[in-house]
Amino acid sequence: MKNSSMMFWSVEVLIVVAIIWVCTKIGFMFKPLGIFASTIFIPILVAGILFYILNPLVDLLTKVKISQHKKISRTWAVAIIFLLFIGLIALAAVFFVPKVITQFATMINNFPAFIDTVQKWANKTISDLNTQSFLKTINFSALTDKFSKNITSWTTGIFSSLTNGLGGFVSTAAGVVINAITIPVVLFYMLKDGYKLGPTIEKAIPEKHRKQTMDLLNKMNRTISKYIGGQLIECLFVGTFTSIGYFIIGLPYALLLGVFAGFFNIIPYLGPYIGIAPALIVSFSNGGALLAIYNIIVVIIVQQIDGNLVYPNVIGKSLEIHPLTIIIILLAAGNIAGLMGMILAVPLYAVVKVVIIHMYNISQLE
Repeated sequence: MKNSSMMFWSVEVLIVVAIIWVCTKIGFMFKPLGIFASTIFIPILVAGILFYILNPLVDLLTKVKISQHKKISRTWAVAIIFLLFIGLIALAAVFFVPKVITQFATMINNFPAFIDTVQKWANKTISDLNTQSFLKTINFSALTDKFSKNITSWTTGIFSSLTNGLGGFVSTAAGVVINAITIPVVLFYMLKDGYKLGPTIEKAIPEKHRKQTMDLLNKMNRTISKYIGGQLIECLFVGTFTSIGYFIIGLPYALLLGVFAGFFNIIPYLGPYIGIAPALIVSFSNGGALLAIYNIIVVIIVQQIDGNLVYPNVIGKSLEIHPLTIIIILLAAGNIAGLMGMILAVPLYAVVKVVIIHMYNISQLE
């Protein structure tokens, strides 16, 4: 009996190894599928996010009565929301985006000077430390040289990649144009016919598992909806009030740096540290340590208000994930899939957690 069990597992392992080996040899067969998946991933992802943001407005509009016995149809509701959304984008494109682009172009041009100023400030600080008697045993000069070389090589690498990336830029621009055409179409049909998906799935599920499956799908839907809506409010709050704070302390490129902080706030816990990095470089190069301290104070105030008032009310405990777990997830996702992985890892983990808990509760009832 023992030998037959060992034989069974040996055969299983050999089959798995053989399948893996065969897949490595015929990888070219799956390449078209990979290209197809990567092509539709961004349009569906962006349209899905916008769906969760705009769908509550569409549902609300369909409840508005235009006469005693008639309400606005869903198609008209989607069309109205679409027009309002496009109008909002147009206003942003006219009044907001040009300022951000101008500040970004100016900051990129001045970035080498920023790095040079920060480097000189660091050299001076370390030189002053060398004069302290209790620190003379530490070779700060070697640390200074290493820091300077790292900063120089890092800056050179960034600008060489920007200079040599014209082909990539053209390709990216073409992709943006294609997505700009595809996303609205996908979003329109999601908003128009998305409400039919639930009943369609419900009919396809055997009656024995129908209620449990629909409960699970509803929980997943609520988790994603609350997370996306909450993160949107959070990012807008952090971006807006960080920009206002930067204006108050007189930090150059306040609007751009506030947008940067708001965008990276979508990454829990680690986002604020990424968002403040360019602002600190600009602070040191324009106002020295004092402006950098003001910069840190602004970020601390905004993050405290966000963490104690905004986050608990707009997202609350819907995710119920321990901070240490989130940090580990972000580190792993960032290493595997970069920035996109860090943005998508937490909501994906939250959905998987909902599925596992739901399945566990069902197993306990049985």
